[in-house]
Amino acid sequence: MASTPQSPRHWVIGDVHGCATALQDLITRLPLSDRLIFCGDLINRGPQIERTLILAWELVGQGRAVWLRGNHEQSLLKALSRQRGSSDPALAGSDTYRQLGSRQCRIWRERLESLPLAYWGKGWVATHAGFDPSTWLPHLSIRQPFWSQYDGRFGDVIIGHTPVARVERSANGIVKIDTGACYGGDLTAYCPETRQTRCVSGLPVAAGLSLTTLSSGPALSCAL
Repeated sequence: MASTPQSPRHWVIGDVHGCATALQDLITRLPLSDRLIFCGDLINRGPQIERTLILAWELVGQGRAVWLRGNHEQSLLKALSRQRGSSDPALAGSDTYRQLGSRQCRIWRERLESLPLAYWGKGWVATHAGFDPSTWLPHLSIRQPFWSQYDGRFGDVIIGHTPVARVERSANGIVKIDTGACYGGDLTAYCPETRQTRCVSGLPVAAGLSLTTLSSGPALSCAL
């Protein structure tokens, strides 16, 4: 009797923030048959934003990956919709706008508008920051209200958004996987089916932003 094909596992990848070299390295360490879920915030901060966009979008087009919207993608879309160009403070201060320019940003706008807010697995869900406890809808910039009020209704919730020194799992099922790749930490992929992690080094500390912005100390690692 032929064996039943095994369903592919998923790997949820934390905030990339323009660290394309780290993303490419991480992808090579994940099985080709498994599905990738980008947890949002692929843009801004890092030096390789356009390369990151292209790599992620190619994987989406191949059907291998799902790219979720983060608060940085949302902020860029909001600024682009105002059509004020570089006179808009939000665009003038955007690393993505500075690296790509107006024309390329507007080409990417339609693609970014198509990004979903959450990906639902069996007994787990991935979203960028969490859910608003007043509506239980995805919220792209929430922190403490979700962390303290989540009641386990969706199973495990895998999020990025808030940098942590290593993957953290709370008693109520929240799994934080943004390990600060753009701050000199790691870029991490987390498998919800097995709770395994894979990680690679992100930007060197000198190239990234200050490690003091992380919630933990400067020693960043990933439990394999």
